[in-house]
Amino acid sequence: MSRVGRLPVPLDKGVKITMLDGLCRVEGPKGKLETRMPPGLTLEMATDHAVVKRAGDSSEDRAVHGLVRKLIANMAQGVSRGFTRVLEINGVGYRAEVRGSNIHLTLGYSHPIIYQLPPGVSARVDRQVIITLESADRQLLGAVAAEIRSLRPPEPYKGKGIKYAEETIRRKAGKAAAGSSGG
Repeated sequence: MSRVGRLPVPLDKGVKITMLDGLCRVEGPKGKLETRMPPGLTLEMATDHAVVKRAGDSSEDRAVHGLVRKLIANMAQGVSRGFTRVLEINGVGYRAEVRGSNIHLTLGYSHPIIYQLPPGVSARVDRQVIITLESADRQLLGAVAAEIRSLRPPEPYKGKGIKYAEETIRRKAGKAAAGSSGG
């Protein structure tokens, strides 16, 4: 049996899970999220937790048991506490600014980049170089953060670009350092 799949999903106060026709809907103070449950898996609800059960022992059921449990746990955490992702901008003249649901980025190109945030994701910019993204949907938040990072990924020589706050960039020596050892 899956070690992750058999763990109960803790539910904070104000979080409600409902199952209807194979659709799992989680509601809480920060919003509503839903996902489709694969056939063969059911959800047993209690007052403060929920448990994902599988009907059979087929390889398909075993393969998705832990995944579905983690998706539901992420939805429950998202609608109660939410998720955040922090991006840092490094580079001379590189900066960001939030205007409504758009992020205006100056990243060294000949034009500013305007990134439209999808519904459900909010952004905040501190000191023009730290972007904090917030959302109840963890999957959407990760996709938006990766898309913003891909606008100017960090380069290994000077470290310029957009990186995750917890990410470390492995630096390379430039050609001046490599050429000085030959004699």
